[in-house]
Amino acid sequence: MADTEPFDDVLPKALQRRSPAPLVDIGANLTHASFAHDLESVLNRARAANVTALIVTGTDREHAEQAIELARRHPELHATAGVHPHDASGWNADLEAAMRELHRQPEVVAVGECGLDFNRNFSTPAEQERAFEAQLGLAVECGKPLFVHERDAGRRLHEMLRAWRDDISDAVVHCFTADRATLHGYLDLDLHIGLTGWICDERRGHHLRDLVSDIPLNRLMVETDCPYLLPRHLPAKLKGRRHEPALLPWIVQEIAHWYGIEETELAQATTATARAFFRLTGNVVPDRIRHPAQEEE
Repeated sequence: MADTEPFDDVLPKALQRRSPAPLVDIGANLTHASFAHDLESVLNRARAANVTALIVTGTDREHAEQAIELARRHPELHATAGVHPHDASGWNADLEAAMRELHRQPEVVAVGECGLDFNRNFSTPAEQERAFEAQLGLAVECGKPLFVHERDAGRRLHEMLRAWRDDISDAVVHCFTADRATLHGYLDLDLHIGLTGWICDERRGHHLRDLVSDIPLNRLMVETDCPYLLPRHLPAKLKGRRHEPALLPWIVQEIAHWYGIEETELAQATTATARAFFRLTGNVVPDRIRHPAQEEE
């Protein structure tokens, strides 16, 4: 990305926050239509916030292909390729072959988003399990880690992952929102955990505040899941209420508070974990953008 002003007027000054250490956003839905008109500005704001690498989530064939194309154009972007449980009813041999080919692309760093969602059941549980089982097999074939979605399906997901654990390389349960028993079940399988702005939601995420320190630092990663899950604790309103990667430092600050460590330590640890998990090689994109506050020092 070219040099630009650190932030623009899309983010109020009160929300323009820079992480004290580089961050990796492991779940950014940048193929969402809401980013189509200003993606370059979104990425510039992410740079200004010290978010230096982003994993663009591919939730179906179309969006995985779009994520790969974005990753080819921007060195700090990487892609996943999978079929979300909501779309599991469409799983068939042709789609499996297409996914297998996508997983061969160097821009793809994980298989997914795939998993189980027994909350909405847009696809039946049986259809979800069939698609997830197939994608577990694809992850074994390509050797890449899994990017897993789970909602209200912790027990069954744990059973399926346990059966495959010796064969898959690694897996992260992204946007974790469940309870302590479910968390420890995943940790017992040596899985990684992704946390979002859900922890900033006093209505439904407060239970995570007591659980976060149970996650070993070398198993913890951070994400926005943008444009969804805009943190509720932000100090200013955001026009349009679209979440974006530049707001990740606010989430990291909140997680660090409840973890009981300094924000810098959490940022450094989660970035090191993410870069190892997704096998991100090469140098971080050079940081040529300075936060306005730094200019005053």
